[in-house]
Amino acid sequence: MRAARLSHHQGTWQPPHAGDSAAVAYALEGSTFTAGAAIQWLRDGLGVIEQAADAGSLAESVTDSGGVAVVPAFTGLGSPWWDPDARGAITGITRGSGVAQLARAVVESLAFSVRAMVDAMVAATGELAVLRVDGGAAAMDLLLALQADQVRVPVARPRSTESTALGAAMLAGLAEGVWSGLDQLASLWELDVQHVPTTDQSITDAAYAQWLRAVERSRSLD
Repeated sequence: MRAARLSHHQGTWQPPHAGDSAAVAYALEGSTFTAGAAIQWLRDGLGVIEQAADAGSLAESVTDSGGVAVVPAFTGLGSPWWDPDARGAITGITRGSGVAQLARAVVESLAFSVRAMVDAMVAATGELAVLRVDGGAAAMDLLLALQADQVRVPVARPRSTESTALGAAMLAGLAEGVWSGLDQLASLWELDVQHVPTTDQSITDAAYAQWLRAVERSRSLD
């Protein structure tokens, strides 16, 4: 497996392009029930940010979450747990915890969720070389940097992050002969920015392990 695309709302694992447009292809899909909604919760539920775009700058105002871990299982946990009875949890709060640490923990939780899905997919299919992202949360550079550190491969954001609408248009154009085949469609993808791992893996693994412990606690709250 050379490359993958993962949306922050719903992940789709895509195999390398087949030169023959009639070739059969398969995909693995992983879904997280709460991603962008966790950012909306910071805005609408807690009022710690005025607009969703503020989450990234607030989270970046601190170097780490100060030990705070958030599991945004507001409607249960999706891939790879598939536990509808899990409930959201916040752990590691101390007197020094503030809104910046909370925002950072929420952003980190999205990166951790992606790693959980990617780890499961890699275990089933093999090595991953690139992670392509899309959706509204992909505009957050901090999130992409955290994802790169967690999955240990480059994370690439395209110029157009509206992949759902773009994909529907491409399928329609392919059916009508606007494009000759899948290879031509693939050539339309344009890189906007790419993040590579920069943090020592032992540090990222420790943070992920802490979050997994919080996940297990969230699954015992029903």
